[in-house]
Amino acid sequence: MTAPDQLASVRYLVDDVQAATDFYTTHLGFTLRTSAGSAFADVVRGPLRLLLSGPASSGARATPEPAVPGRNRIHLMVDDLDAEIDRLRAAGLAFNGDVVSGPGGRQILLTDPAGNLIELFQPADRPAAQPPASRPA
Repeated sequence: MTAPDQLASVRYLVDDVQAATDFYTTHLGFTLRTSAGSAFADVVRGPLRLLLSGPASSGARATPEPAVPGRNRIHLMVDDLDAEIDRLRAAGLAFNGDVVSGPGGRQILLTDPAGNLIELFQPADRPAAQPPASRPA
């Protein structure tokens, strides 16, 4: 076993490594760690290392057919879900469904360029930032 203080890694199969890298670094606050051209890249955000495996990577070749995205997803906590939705929509991104609320908080699903799911989640104990109160005219 590896040491518990190492990064936690998740592998996503993608059809275009550069498009996936751009998506995660531009829109979701990840930083590029390693790039092997069109075969592989890994990006990090906090303790999460996301492995982006293109068709030529060994990680993609080791997957039984069909190697398609599933319903699993990475879970990214946000402070203000509504603000994140507005920011990402302004960047031209579309969401997979509407906001879902439950006792633990609110969430919405987003897909990366290859169709992998990302859940943006605002815990119930983190109320969204309130807009400043308007003054009477």
